[in-house]
Amino acid sequence: MPSTLSKERRLDRDQLAGTALRIADTEGLDAVTIRRLAQAHEVTPMALYRHFADKRELLAGIADRLLADIDLPEPSEQRWDQQLQAVLTAFVDALRPHPNAAGLTLTRILVAEPGLAMAERTMELLTAGGFDPDYAAEVGRQSLCALITLVTTEPGAGEDPDPELREQAMRLKRAALGALDPKRYPLITGAADTLICPASTDRYYALGIDLIVAGIRGVRPGQDDSQGDGQGEDA
Repeated sequence: MPSTLSKERRLDRDQLAGTALRIADTEGLDAVTIRRLAQAHEVTPMALYRHFADKRELLAGIADRLLADIDLPEPSEQRWDQQLQAVLTAFVDALRPHPNAAGLTLTRILVAEPGLAMAERTMELLTAGGFDPDYAAEVGRQSLCALITLVTTEPGAGEDPDPELREQAMRLKRAALGALDPKRYPLITGAADTLICPASTDRYYALGIDLIVAGIRGVRPGQDDSQGDGQGEDA
């Protein structure tokens, strides 16, 4: 059996952040502590303090790990909005598997190098679409915040990790909507299943990204209602 000292020497920040992320995925963020992480690696908590001084730093490490998973697409000859959609999709793809931890990235985008790279690329594309830098900053920030929320509020996210208990919770929610007066709430009761859990998670995310990009096109400087959504423009 490897000694505790040899285990401590093999630990590194990225490895520890990965383990902490797995704990967050399966047990929730409240379970992520220095002590819990030390138990997972069979070392003492003191062995981890040279990597993370406290839980705050540990959570920042998880966020940085998530941002490092963003696979930014290379610049192309596509329109600015099509490239922007690809960048936003890459961001969502990195966060989707980790709804419990996705919210941690919000305060690290302008700190961690991968987040800075994504933010710079997003602003480049927005300025190419006609936004001045300050407006691009506002639009980019709100768009990324909305995408983080899209992940953290995915139907079923945050539910009990036990499949049977999660399904039971879903059934109770469906029953609650099904018990509503269909004469008063005909659309809600008719779409109860979709409101509780979308038929396709891929569609859920694709629609969310489409709505954000369409909204960005709609607030471009110089746009008005008579010009449509701008999808056919090359600007």
